[in-house]
Amino acid sequence: MSQLAFRSQTMARGHPVAFRSVLGGLLAFGALNAFAGGYYGMAGAEDVPKEWLEGSPFDDYFIPGLVLFVVVGGSFLAAAIAVFAKLRIARNAALAAGAIVLGWLAVETAIIGYVSWMQPATTIGALLVLFFAWLLPRTPTSGRSPDRSFIWTP
Repeated sequence: MSQLAFRSQTMARGHPVAFRSVLGGLLAFGALNAFAGGYYGMAGAEDVPKEWLEGSPFDDYFIPGLVLFVVVGGSFLAAAIAVFAKLRIARNAALAAGAIVLGWLAVETAIIGYVSWMQPATTIGALLVLFFAWLLPRTPTSGRSPDRSFIWTP
């Protein structure tokens, strides 16, 4: 086992409640942020210049808002629920949510450029999600005894 893998598993075992709480909180906050931003985009994004969309495939912010709401917000919400409920898929769901929001940010920046302090702030949040998700225990491999972490234990 590599030293990094051993260290991350040791750290996660040392403070599992703290790591899950921080990760779940980051994911829940990210979901609320994506839902609010997605709703704002679908509602017309009145204070956001439409000139930013010139050269993009979009005439308005409805479709980007819908993607932000459903894909980004949905993945963050699902991952937050999985983390707080200690489901087996928590690690993978959180890693996927972090990757999804980084993909969203890359496409957004490619289309409209750097326009807000929220872009680097969200990037930092996504990197923290990936870091804390990496610290969660991996799901068991076949041949080992099943992981009972899907059972709610407060």
